[in-house]
Amino acid sequence: MTLVSMRGVTKAFSGVPALIDASLEIEPGEVMALVGQNGAGKSTLIKILTGAYRRDAGTVTLSGREVDFASPGAAQDAGISTIYQEINLVPHRTVAENIFLGREPKRWGMIDIGRMNREAEAALARFGITVDVRTPLSGFNAATRQMVAIARAMAREARLVIMDEATSSLDEREVATLFQTIRTLKAQGVGVLFVSHRLDELYAVCDRVTVMRDGRTIGVHAMNAVSKMDLVTAMLGRALAAAERDLSASHGQGAGAPVVEAAHLAAGRRVRDVSVAVREGEVVALAGLLGSGRTETARLLFGADRPDGGRLTVGGEERQFREPAEAIAAGFGFCSEDRKVEGIIPDMSVVENLTLALMPRLTKAGVIDRAAQRDVAETFIRKLGVKLASPDQKIRELSGGNQQKVLLARWLAMNPKLLIVDEPTRGIDVGAKAEILKLIRDLSGQGLGVLMISSELEEVISLASRVVVLSDGRDVAELSGEAISEHGMMAAMAADAEPRSGHG
Repeated sequence: MTLVSMRGVTKAFSGVPALIDASLEIEPGEVMALVGQNGAGKSTLIKILTGAYRRDAGTVTLSGREVDFASPGAAQDAGISTIYQEINLVPHRTVAENIFLGREPKRWGMIDIGRMNREAEAALARFGITVDVRTPLSGFNAATRQMVAIARAMAREARLVIMDEATSSLDEREVATLFQTIRTLKAQGVGVLFVSHRLDELYAVCDRVTVMRDGRTIGVHAMNAVSKMDLVTAMLGRALAAAERDLSASHGQGAGAPVVEAAHLAAGRRVRDVSVAVREGEVVALAGLLGSGRTETARLLFGADRPDGGRLTVGGEERQFREPAEAIAAGFGFCSEDRKVEGIIPDMSVVENLTLALMPRLTKAGVIDRAAQRDVAETFIRKLGVKLASPDQKIRELSGGNQQKVLLARWLAMNPKLLIVDEPTRGIDVGAKAEILKLIRDLSGQGLGVLMISSELEEVISLASRVVVLSDGRDVAELSGEAISEHGMMAAMAADAEPRSGHG
């Protein structure tokens, strides 16, 4: 009998569909992969299955019985346990206390600590783990904490274990231990729903894969019957025909001196070995699937994160930025992917948002030169064609496209040498997208170096003079000229390629 069956599941938030007729089926003792880009609907589907969200339509059955969990606790009681990327355990409690949290064995109305410790040891022994269960969880590494989370799930007699990016904080040896644990669960008849952006992991441990895109389930395949190329194509929704390159575009022609050169950047597992350079007057794109290390690489360049290794050269001089302020002083600007969290300050005016980075230059003896501030804002509002009622209007009242223009203006007011734009058109309408892309092209034409991250391959093709393709934290290909095509980029993303030689 099928363990989990979700059919025709639909969910909308404020009228905006998140899931449309989505489906998922998992058999007992099966490891099912769930894949898709950001916004595909994976998290919403999981939250409906685990009782965090209520579905608007559709059916969910567990071992043949229709269920509609009102809370995550109800789902756990029914045998569904979830292990998230950020492990939701209590660090200062012991290993045993974490395994039995909320279900401690009692004797004479008191917690039976001896029994709890013995049963915790037995629960971990099922997975070949031997540790002192009386030690606080904070004393162990990420892999052991993952094992404790799994042991806790199994102590609750879980029938389905959901692992949501459970390998993201583990090293290769720890991942191997987790995979052995998954195989143990499989042998015991437990179903596993495995969410990971690392394709190699899917092929190593999963039986089948469910692919989601734009809130829909668009395919279910046996892992041994689908190629990486087909999987990438399904996630991105692209035909394999090479895209036509806009040969009339003049961007990237006659690029000048190097603005930034990064060689062999590394930071944990997110960025393993990335080299990229941007010259004056060119747009360089970082392409790759979700989790390939694109944003993490950009953050390293901007000083938002500290690298473990690699070399950064700015204007011919070797540098190491300890914080974004140093990168800004060197002429770098960064438009983040998440406008609402890391970009705009919603309740401040357009003028205040636009001049935020420029504020130190507009302040004398602790007093802001309001006239100069307004003059700068009005100049860039006019240059970028920002549509608003007034410069004093709160920025949250503007459309997504106009908010993005204000953020671009914030950095342009600093007269930067390099502008990093992460998903510059996400969440804005088609007309505004075209305006933003034209603006980026015009800026590069005026000599600005641009490093762009975009999941929209058409945008990369229309703008970039060079594309560095990332996979699992490494640069695996560099494309230029006619080689920049959808087929070329997807093939590089899917390939089991070694890092390209001779770079840096």
